[in-house]
Amino acid sequence: MAIAALAADQITKAAVSRSLHLNESVDLIGGISLWHVRNQGIAFGVFAHKLPIVSVLTAAAVCWMLVFFSRSAARHPLVPVAVGLLLGGSVSNLWDRLINGYVTDFIDLRWWPTFNFADSFIVLGVALLLWILFRAEPPRPEPAIDLTNR
Repeated sequence: MAIAALAADQITKAAVSRSLHLNESVDLIGGISLWHVRNQGIAFGVFAHKLPIVSVLTAAAVCWMLVFFSRSAARHPLVPVAVGLLLGGSVSNLWDRLINGYVTDFIDLRWWPTFNFADSFIVLGVALLLWILFRAEPPRPEPAIDLTNR
């Protein structure tokens, strides 16, 4: 899941960067447009121009997710999906920050800050984890097979 999320994000960012000049916009449908912008911070431009801080925070979050959720994946079958989305999105944006010094954003809803697929994957991963933690029923253990009665 993480590799698929990372690949989808990198492919779409490359396509936007090749197809649209910086700050160029193309209307799609229903108030959605593609707008090629660069974000040098994290969510909504927080910590703009603070690449070392952003990179360390993101790397620390990725490491924490790997350690914490690798132990809890057996609790619910959707945990690996959620963590994969989180890791793929986080690593993709971290990669861009380290290689380019910025993240390419391009999905513009006009009423929300411009974002990319990695941002969406991170939000979906967090939402799925919260749903698992607060709403999903825990998986029931498989009944033990009694081999002594044979």
